[in-house]
Amino acid sequence: MTLDLYRGRTVLVTGHTGFKGSWMCRVLSMYGADVIGYALEPPTDPSLFEIAGIKDSVTSVIGDIRDREKLISVFEKYRPEIVIHMAAQPLVRESYAEPAYTYETNVMGTVNVCEAIRLCGCVRSFINVTTDKVYKNNEWEWGYRETDVLDGFDPYSNSKSCSELVTSSYNNSFFRSSGTAVSTCRAGNVIGGGDFAKDRIIPDCVRAMAKNEDIIIRNPYSVRPFQHVLEPVTAYLELAALQYDRIELGSCYNIGPDECDCVSVGELADMFCKCWGEGVSWRNVSENDAPHEAGFLKLDCSKIKRAICRKPRWHIGEAVEKTVEWSKCYIDGGDVSAVMDKQITEYMGEHADV
Repeated sequence: MTLDLYRGRTVLVTGHTGFKGSWMCRVLSMYGADVIGYALEPPTDPSLFEIAGIKDSVTSVIGDIRDREKLISVFEKYRPEIVIHMAAQPLVRESYAEPAYTYETNVMGTVNVCEAIRLCGCVRSFINVTTDKVYKNNEWEWGYRETDVLDGFDPYSNSKSCSELVTSSYNNSFFRSSGTAVSTCRAGNVIGGGDFAKDRIIPDCVRAMAKNEDIIIRNPYSVRPFQHVLEPVTAYLELAALQYDRIELGSCYNIGPDECDCVSVGELADMFCKCWGEGVSWRNVSENDAPHEAGFLKLDCSKIKRAICRKPRWHIGEAVEKTVEWSKCYIDGGDVSAVMDKQITEYMGEHADV
């Protein structure tokens, strides 16, 4: 692990009030970073950001990523050395309902972050988090590589493809010559404790358990590169730390599980039911009028494995177990922040200096 670099350094995280942003802030805080968050109010109710007390360990600025002037003023005030950009409209289905808002947030939001970095001149390392859905999906049985065509189908996926292109242009035009290391990270589907988003398989399962209802699955045969949220979060942080002093590492990277952990939605639901116990099960309720989503999606992650000697730590079975552990604690009214810290320490293993 290379996370000791964060101790005492100012890190700006956009989207810090979301599920993945909350885990990111907690890891950074445990490693002694001075975390500045910039985002809208938490996107769900309840939210991990609030129930786990994340807001108490960071400097939280509530603002819209589309508000360029406010964003630049935050950069000027706090002068971050490292930026992790995760603010986004992250849902495929929502992008069909609000395409303009999705493009404004995911494309112009990235432009605004890049402008703030360009104008402030204080950032040494920048990570733009996009998605595995940036690729033109051909329903291949092999993993997409970083050299494959970017052309997301739906407004969400396509807006993230555009975000990749915006970042590349700013890097070529401004950042490379100014000494700012830049990478984009295309992560697979994440699971973990504290995800309350709608239209996601594991949160839907947990909600069903909390209400003592049947688990409903819409697309059980869709294959996705599921991984525990700590896998991409720590990958972003390791990459940002390593490229801080090695600008040549700046590039685009897939971040996903090993091929053996790319499972169908139905298989993931089976794992969840087995871990939860109590005889729970799920049933398939297909939607004939559902919006288009890729049926088969895997990533080739050999590039980041070579670049920073990175490989996944938790296989999908363990990822589901950790998610169920957190979720049962939450439903039972337990100390979810303690479970969160415990899981981070377990994931980091002997490298954890917390």
